[in-house]
Amino acid sequence: MKVRFTPAARAQFLSAIAYIRRDKPSAATKFRQHVETVLRRLEDFPESGRIIPEFPELLFREVIIPPYRFFYKIKGDTVWIVAVWHGAQLPKQPRY
Repeated sequence: MKVRFTPAARAQFLSAIAYIRRDKPSAATKFRQHVETVLRRLEDFPESGRIIPEFPELLFREVIIPPYRFFYKIKGDTVWIVAVWHGAQLPKQPRY
């Protein structure tokens, strides 16, 4: 499996890192490294994330890396990260 970001999700992730970096650059670097480590696990265990509680009927899953939620969908041999939301945000229905 490969893990890829949709363009919108990549923009959300980079925006989150930029936000963290404004206050503490070292925390932004540490967060990015942690995210990369956690998301790499999806290469071997793509269904390890939980079903999104707000949308249990959808085929999307999520991985929580505090304080952010990474929403994803498995399509073929690729795990597509489709959205990155701060945990305080109310998620909209993910689209792919």
